[in-house]
Amino acid sequence: MKKSASAVWTGGLKDGQGTMSTGTGVLREAPYGFKSRFEDGPGTNPEELIGAALAGCYSMALSLGLGNAGLTPERIETRTQVTLDKQGDGFAITTIALECRARVPDADAGTFERIAQETKQGCPVSKVLRAEISLDAKLED
Repeated sequence: MKKSASAVWTGGLKDGQGTMSTGTGVLREAPYGFKSRFEDGPGTNPEELIGAALAGCYSMALSLGLGNAGLTPERIETRTQVTLDKQGDGFAITTIALECRARVPDADAGTFERIAQETKQGCPVSKVLRAEISLDAKLED
């Protein structure tokens, strides 16, 4: 199973602009730029998309983990806060805070906490944030 996405950027860092698209078409040329990434301008940014991906993955994986324990959640809501900090000459994502609130009939706090922590380590997006990233870059004429 492979999923795809793309981005196009034109211009310099501060005066340029870009768009991001997903293979499914959910994002189709969604605008992003310096202001949406480092200030409060319109558009999206890579960090909020990483946060959304982690929140979605975590919620689904938690549902699976609870189901494997014989528990069926009524509702799982996961929020993320992705922190982008200046480091040296560049920037780095330094932390991602997950906040999850779930309604799970018949679950006790200890079981829920154990499954929630296991899910944080095991969900695919959590794993990819620790993954090796390959690169094939070519200069076009």
